[in-house]
Amino acid sequence: SMLSDFVRYALPLAGTLMIACALTSLVSGAYLLLFNLRRSHQVLRHPYLDQYPWEKLTLPLKAGVLLDYFLRLNFPKRQGSLFGNANRLLQHVQPDDVPMGIKWPLMGLWGGCFLGMICMLAVWVLIALHSNPT
Repeated sequence: SMLSDFVRYALPLAGTLMIACALTSLVSGAYLLLFNLRRSHQVLRHPYLDQYPWEKLTLPLKAGVLLDYFLRLNFPKRQGSLFGNANRLLQHVQPDDVPMGIKWPLMGLWGGCFLGMICMLAVWVLIALHSNPT
């Protein structure tokens, strides 16, 4: 049927994209943490880091700081929920003035995460369609 043809082509594509996103996140995250972290903090200056050194933050707070950087750089106009919070905390950051060397590891880390989650959902849906042919 047409559905099984669709699944036959879409499933490997979604799986490959998911793996590509995971690798993008891993490589970007590793680069960020190993080589770019101090410079990112100097340029983006998260207010949490005025109160606590990075080393003292818990893992969820560290992830939150990096997510705030990502949201501010990519969605500077949004005001709702997480977006609005990041934009208020980082209103001193003008995304257009931030050099690409600071932007790309953050975009790769979080963009890969979110795109990868969408691909993972697609893989699950395609597997479900494949295992229950109507």
